[in-house]
Amino acid sequence: MATSRTTLRLNPDAQDAEDPDARRRARSIARQRQAAEVKRSRAELRGGRARQDGREQAVREHRAALVTMILTLGILIAAVAVTGGLIANSMRDRPVTLAAPLQVFPVTQTSPGQCPAGTQGVTGQTTTGLVCYQLAQGIAIRKVSDLRVQRGRSGSAYDVAVTLRPSDRKAFAQLTRATVGRDVAFVVSNRLITAPRVEMPITDGKVVITGTPDHASANRLVHDLKGR
Repeated sequence: MATSRTTLRLNPDAQDAEDPDARRRARSIARQRQAAEVKRSRAELRGGRARQDGREQAVREHRAALVTMILTLGILIAAVAVTGGLIANSMRDRPVTLAAPLQVFPVTQTSPGQCPAGTQGVTGQTTTGLVCYQLAQGIAIRKVSDLRVQRGRSGSAYDVAVTLRPSDRKAFAQLTRATVGRDVAFVVSNRLITAPRVEMPITDGKVVITGTPDHASANRLVHDLKGR
């Protein structure tokens, strides 16, 4: 009877199971793999936290920059407003120098026609013709604090407002106290500009000339009072 030759091969796993060194090596490799996984997980966690911290830091920096910009803009606006106010105040406080002295005389008498030679007076043109205004001793004003057109109280007419300097207010107050109910002549370069009636003493230096019919007439009166 013939027999066949067979070959018996050992199972490597079975052989390793029987080898203690192999088991130790396998456990060591497993521990190394586990440690590597833990290390990689921790690194990923730290990276995520770092990115989150970076985003939060960027947000904080952006907010801080925005607040700084808003504060800076507010300071600039406030500075511009203060500077504009100071400039406006300085412009209001700057006196207006008249091209020729503005002389104010009490009117003692008026008569039709031109003033005769030697008369202490000035001839003016009215709607009825020439009128001679005889004058008493007056005052001369060379600068005023303000001279402008303003809307009249009625809303339909315009007034001319003159603000005198403190140095002229006392003399003008004395003059108007003595001429309540009478006319005073405003004369520039020997030319009668206007002759308004004094309604009350003006002691605060704020003179308002009423009766100009329109804005153009009020502007002409301002121009004439300035001597231009």
